[in-house]
Amino acid sequence: MEVIQGSSHACFAIDDPSGVGEARRHVAALCRDLGFDEVRCGQAAIIINELGGNLCKHAGRGQLWIAARAGEAPELEILSVDSGPGISDLPRAMRDGFSTAGTPGNGLGAVQRLATDFDIHSEVGKGTVTLARLRPGARSGSAFRWGVVALPAPGETVCGDSWGLAFEGPRAALVVADGLGHGIHAAEASLAAVDLFAKQPFAGMKEALEESHVVLRMTRGAAVTRAQLDVETEELRMSGAGNVAIRVVSGIFNRSMLPQHGTVGVNMRRAEETRMQWPAHALVVCHSDGLQSRWPPEAIFGLIGHDPALAAAVLVRDFGRGRDDVTVLVVRRGD
Repeated sequence: MEVIQGSSHACFAIDDPSGVGEARRHVAALCRDLGFDEVRCGQAAIIINELGGNLCKHAGRGQLWIAARAGEAPELEILSVDSGPGISDLPRAMRDGFSTAGTPGNGLGAVQRLATDFDIHSEVGKGTVTLARLRPGARSGSAFRWGVVALPAPGETVCGDSWGLAFEGPRAALVVADGLGHGIHAAEASLAAVDLFAKQPFAGMKEALEESHVVLRMTRGAAVTRAQLDVETEELRMSGAGNVAIRVVSGIFNRSMLPQHGTVGVNMRRAEETRMQWPAHALVVCHSDGLQSRWPPEAIFGLIGHDPALAAAVLVRDFGRGRDDVTVLVVRRGD
């Protein structure tokens, strides 16, 4: 069984080369912490330069969201996000030598070659989201693909949301916790919920939420939603309290699973469990209330076959409230 306790993304606004330099220095420190060798550190710097340069030259401004994930296969994730003009001919833009800014035109092609994982989505008039990950080996949990964006509230350096994932054969388990308020004390509450999840991610849903309620009494409390997915039975089970919601979306299916009212660790009714079928090709989107609750499902219809991190990034870019911690965790069946 693999258990992942997630980290949040650092956000760098890019509207001039100085922002690119700040992001590059941050990535260099993360690479050292992850134990990357000099070659991979150099690759990370090139990716930052290329993606950041594209934001300055083509989008005018945008953001780089950067996260490091330790573990057996340490991973650096870089998301480039903008609301610029978009790319009208993406296959052409990926070819070396193509440029609309008078440069050599090696940017996206170079990033694709250097990255362990690469994906991109662009819509004319809406903007572009690009994903690049660096990792020594392949991700495990091959029955599933997943992606997440977690950002602290503006002005905060610590995200009050926390998340976790676990994989065991055809089963996956997830948790998203939103600590009350912002900052370090909110993070302490949400991390307590994820630490408990990591010990027994496939425990009974109702019993696990009841235990979380007891443990989080020592904190300010949190909204917590746990879920379990099974590829073989095509079933999704959920239990939660607070404002962390789940929505299941495919091109022909859109259904929400809402947690019960209350705050784990403060006031909560007896835990309940909800079940539903999980259609083939559907994305399971679990998010805190830093994302608008009424986001349109068609916003991610075109991303169902992409890396789930792109769907998470588009939702945060277009429907994030912009004044709160936000976490969007997306899971789907593996290819």
